[in-house]
Formats: sequence, C-alpha cells, structure tokens
Amino acid sequence: MLARMEYSDADFPLHWPVQTRWTDNDMFGHLNNAIYYQLFDTAINAWIGTRAAVDAVTAPWLGVVAESSCRYFAELKFPSDLVVGLAVTRLGTSSVTYRTGLWADGGPVAAVGSWVHVYVDRQTRRPVPIPEDIRALMVGITAD
Repeated sequence: MLARMEYSDADFPLHWPVQTRWTDNDMFGHLNNAIYYQLFDTAINAWIGTRAAVDAVTAPWLGVVAESSCRYFAELKFPSDLVVGLAVTRLGTSSVTYRTGLWADGGPVAAVGSWVHVYVDRQTRRPVPIPEDIRALMVGITAD
C-alpha cells in the first residue's frame, strides 16, 4: 500500500469552490471516483475562463487533457460544499501540469491528483504555446 502524503489547503495557491449534486453519489453512498475528475476539470476551465476572459468555444486553441491521476484519502458525499485546490507544478511551452486537490470546505484534503493540459491548435491539433494571458495566471499559482 502506498504511504499517504500529507497535504493541506496551503499546498494549493488557488481554491475554487464547487458543490456536489444529488447524482454525484454512487451506490456505496459516497462521491463516485469519476466525479473527482469532473470537478478538477470544471475548476481548471472555470478559473481560466473567468480570470482570462476566455471563450473556450471560439478560442483558436484547445487545452486538452494528456494525463490525469487521483489518489483518494477520505470519502466525500452529497450534500457538500467542496473546494478544488490547484497548484502549477510544471509550466512548459505548450503544456502545464497541475497538482489538484479536493476537500470539504473546512476539512482535510480528501484527494490529490495530477492533471496535464497540452495546448493545441483547434484545427490542426498540433501543440501551440500556452496563450500569454493564461500563462500569466499559471505563473501566479506555481508551487514552490
């Protein structure tokens, strides 16, 4: 069994509030594992969309998920006010790696993951540099 790495909300420079929905629980009474990925994706894209005034539908580029992972430490369930934590751990020319976290508001970190976005041209699907306004956001949440 892998040792639990201790994280706190301080390990995530950005905190994005999210809420659970009735349909998020599975038959075991806790948040289904796939929901964690949906919440990570939602927080990243909502943060970029609102802070950089990006319209993901019309932008000439796409941020596509190239890799993701999640380690679960505690159960979460509906109804809960949750927080997605984000930290940039690697910032390349066309890709970014985030450390992601999820916890109930005021509670310990329940899950920690990794999320890699690669920016590609919408038409050709070839890598392109991360747009400068988005890069500036990412620099602001770079982990030490």
